[in-house]
Amino acid sequence: MDNENRLAQESSPYLLQHAHNPVNWYPWSEEAFDKARQEDKPVFLSIGYATCHWCHVMAHESFEDREIAALMNDTFINIKVDREERPDIDNTYMLVCQMLSGSGGWPLNVVLTPDKKPFYAATYIPKTGRHGRPGMRELIPWISQLWQNEREKISTSADNIIRSFQQSSQFEIGNPLGVSILEEACSQFEETFDEQYGGFGTAPKFPSPHNLMLLLRHSKHFDDRQALHMAEQTLLQMRRGGLFDHVGLGFHRYSTDREWLLPHFEKMLYDQAMLLMAYTEGWQCTGRPLFERTAKEIISYITRKMRHPDGGYYSAEDADSEGEEGKFYVWTPAEIRAALPAAEAELALEVFNITPEGNYREEATGKTTGKSIPHLRKSFQDLATERNMEVDELNEHLDSIRKQLLQARRERVAPLLDDKILTDWNGLAIAALAKAGRAFEDEQYIRQAESCYQFLSEKLIPETGGLLHRFRNGESGIEAHADDYAFLIWGLIELHQTTLESSYLARAVELNDKFIDLFWDPDQGGFFFTSRSAEKLLGRKKEIYDGALPSSNSVAMINLLRLARLTGNTEYEELADTLNKLFASDIGEAPTGFGCMLHGIDFITAGSREIVIAGHRDRDDTRAFLQALNSLFLPNTVILLNDPADKEIGNVVPFLSDFPMQKDCATAYVCQNYHCEQPTTDPEIMMQLLEKGS
Repeated sequence: MDNENRLAQESSPYLLQHAHNPVNWYPWSEEAFDKARQEDKPVFLSIGYATCHWCHVMAHESFEDREIAALMNDTFINIKVDREERPDIDNTYMLVCQMLSGSGGWPLNVVLTPDKKPFYAATYIPKTGRHGRPGMRELIPWISQLWQNEREKISTSADNIIRSFQQSSQFEIGNPLGVSILEEACSQFEETFDEQYGGFGTAPKFPSPHNLMLLLRHSKHFDDRQALHMAEQTLLQMRRGGLFDHVGLGFHRYSTDREWLLPHFEKMLYDQAMLLMAYTEGWQCTGRPLFERTAKEIISYITRKMRHPDGGYYSAEDADSEGEEGKFYVWTPAEIRAALPAAEAELALEVFNITPEGNYREEATGKTTGKSIPHLRKSFQDLATERNMEVDELNEHLDSIRKQLLQARRERVAPLLDDKILTDWNGLAIAALAKAGRAFEDEQYIRQAESCYQFLSEKLIPETGGLLHRFRNGESGIEAHADDYAFLIWGLIELHQTTLESSYLARAVELNDKFIDLFWDPDQGGFFFTSRSAEKLLGRKKEIYDGALPSSNSVAMINLLRLARLTGNTEYEELADTLNKLFASDIGEAPTGFGCMLHGIDFITAGSREIVIAGHRDRDDTRAFLQALNSLFLPNTVILLNDPADKEIGNVVPFLSDFPMQKDCATAYVCQNYHCEQPTTDPEIMMQLLEKGS
């Protein structure tokens, strides 16, 4: 029997984690399916990612176990997939799992015929059956018997699954959505809002930054105080809770409890990027210093821990170290006292609630561990008042404490850093850094966004002009998916809005046109997740649900609307209108599941504005206009700079020549609802015009 594991030459850190399993793993390849056909075996497809806790648990229990591995090798051809490298495969078979079992998650385990048709799916499978859940020891012989003796039943079941899958990609075109769906979504958020701890529902709680950003938009455009309160309270409580890493900064994945105390400890780049945008916008809407501080802390974290020396950003940090989830992040009082001088130790124990009994319970058993997750129960103002301090003085002490604890934590065994660089997640990082750089007028953040784009441009955008999905260890590969295009276009639009460099807008338009060419459905509309030339699985799928990440169609709709306003190309607006109608029925049934798509509906409903600044980029009078705009929350506004020295911008924005400088002075044009106000050379008058129209 062939017992060779074929993962050792793969690039993915997740696949490399399994390269020494006794399971005869193949990467996803035609070789594996050819082997399955030759040996007449079903395929065991296991999908996960490098920082997935329950993936580690199943690997340790089953894939490292020689008895289970022998059963797998005898019964199946075994394929291992990194969901972050191949989201197309993951999206396809995750939907199958949800259709078969009513739920999904990772690890995702699917049994396929040699022609890739699924007939069994489950998430975590224990080694031995328990609590009514079959284990690998029982499941494998059952599937073997099914395969040997009931092949016709398998074939019928697989065909039914594929029919259902393909039907799920059909959408009922409806009437365009407007303000009523925004009101309905906000009303549903209000029904599930946790007044005490923020967030929605009980547990688990996910950050879902795009939902908070929707509430901020609704608050601004429709003067909805409750929408603002829900977003503000959630941002506040997430920052205080254990979801935030109070020592190393940045946010963990999600909270397993109502209080945001006990997280799943992995840290994902996409969460940092989306939360950076939410806290930046939260600061613009409220002026809360804590939100500005949190945004800057997120940047500090990704700069320190996730940044490639050449500018791109790594994917994630694991939840586990030394085989134990959260071990790297929790503390005992003795560890705090060993790391800090006495007075600072006592302050840290009190402020961060590190107690002898501990607050960290193991998720699986519920047992206390005697260790604590640092978190805050009070505001910095209250904590300072109790100690007769000014807030700034308290924060100076806490910054010193944090740096010393971080140094002490460096002595521990660190979780795995998944150092692959993904185009889509880096697109989000570019958008977030550019937005923060603009809001906080920080050139360093802007340079980091530009450096990240330069990295992608060199490593992941071939000369053919398309995109690749993944870079690691000097090697680029995997054809890009819809998220790669949509998220990078978003990043380029934000880079343009921050720097007003015409090259970024030109690149966004170029990529957007290629995206339309490769991914748009010419029959029904909408963007498929895979390109015309991609590997065919069970059918081309359109992603619309805004889960942990916004969907490609949701982000594409916003991009199309903004690019239409920036370039005057009405075809983009027509495509956005098609998206609105195509997904209207689905959104209408559960609007809170489409929070990012509703950003686009808000853009249409609340009205958008274009501001043209005509002036020389380096002159003080031009800077005065731009600086007046930087800190404002203007989500449905696009800004253009008509610099006489920029010879390229006219190629991308032909109508700019209609907006000249007045009397050789920097001049602002404020346009909304398809008409423009009288031009002004006074920034204060520009602000009054903006206020009048808001």
